[in-house]
Amino acid sequence: MIKEFTSHSVEETEMIARDFAPSLKKGDFVAMYGDLGVGKTAFVRALASVLAKAAIVKSPTYTIVNEYRGEGVKIYHFDVYRITDDDDLYSVGFYDYLKKGICVCEWSENIPWAIPENAIKVTIERSGDTADQRKITIEA
Repeated sequence: MIKEFTSHSVEETEMIARDFAPSLKKGDFVAMYGDLGVGKTAFVRALASVLAKAAIVKSPTYTIVNEYRGEGVKIYHFDVYRITDDDDLYSVGFYDYLKKGICVCEWSENIPWAIPENAIKVTIERSGDTADQRKITIEA
């Protein structure tokens, strides 16, 4: 199943993520793809606002993973921008997180070998004539 959306603002991107969030369950892996500054972290922030209401979402660029506790589920938010090989993933415990909760991974294009086969792929890309317009594709 592939769903495509057009967003004209950060608020619209967040609305798309909030609508998508209830479909997620423990064990899901959301592989996020997109260039720097397209709205991946905004998408995760909105997703977490539904599943872990008290979460303060920040990009885990330097910590690699942030944990957000929701009611009955944990969200593990990865940023693998600086990951270069499987040893790096192993050292941050990446594989241990996969079945513990919902994993959302920014920069998934950097770790194609580690993405689960059943991952939900979310691609955000610039589109259209305005700086804020985005095409968001969700493939499940």
